[in-house]
Amino acid sequence: MEAIARQPESTGDIRSNMIVIAALIEGVAFFALIVCILALFL
Repeated sequence: MEAIARQPESTGDIRSNMIVIAALIEGVAFFALIVCILALFL
């Protein structure tokens, strides 16, 4: 958000990068959840 406030003309690039990074973080969290469930039951 601070980067968008400093450079309003690059809003599209920054927003798309934020969406990609959020998706990657969600994927890692989902993978960690699966590993934890497998560790509990195996």
